[in-house]
Amino acid sequence: MSDDRLIVALDAPNIIAGMDIVNKLGATVSFYKIGLGMLTGGGLALADELKQEHNKRIFLDLKLFDIGATVEAAVKGIAKYELDFLTVHGDPNVVKAAKEGASVSNLKILAVTILTSLDREDLDANLYKPGNTNDLVVERADLAFQAGADGVVASPLESKKIRDLESSAGKLIVTPGVRPKGADLGDQKRISTPGEAIKNGSNHIVVGRPIAQSANPKMAAQNILAEIQEC
Repeated sequence: MSDDRLIVALDAPNIIAGMDIVNKLGATVSFYKIGLGMLTGGGLALADELKQEHNKRIFLDLKLFDIGATVEAAVKGIAKYELDFLTVHGDPNVVKAAKEGASVSNLKILAVTILTSLDREDLDANLYKPGNTNDLVVERADLAFQAGADGVVASPLESKKIRDLESSAGKLIVTPGVRPKGADLGDQKRISTPGEAIKNGSNHIVVGRPIAQSANPKMAAQNILAEIQEC
């Protein structure tokens, strides 16, 4: 049985490859993430097909970041597809513009805090302000919530602290950087297991390669579902 808490990332080059993953998973998975890598391979068309013809929920992970008017216009266009989640960068002005663009739809705006592939050394190289990475994520999440974000994207290492924020009441925490025990870490640095992420307060976990690149994707998804359903 599917569980919306598991979002499978369709890290595929085109619609055909994306649908192949969906077909292998069948009814086991009800929620999919489509990101920038898929966008130029027909990602919006695939998102629309999965939503309208297969009754799947869709998380469009575009991490929009631009001046307010441009973000608002982009989100208005995306909202017409009746998708479920959309990411923007966590800048408060960007969040406010995105919420305005989504105002006539049920599209949830998720603010990106700090990518789970980054650690303190990476932040220093990108001129982020000093401080503990986890604390910076929590601070950015708080600002995003105050700006009106429906939720945030943050690593499982920060979920509990974010959930403890007063501003997080009724908000979503969506967590990438989730790896089953023994899985290849790939480019992720701030990670945990599916069960740990849910226990720490995440509403949804995002898993891609450990499922899509598995010899048996359906079984890999079922194992993750079994773990989170025990939480």
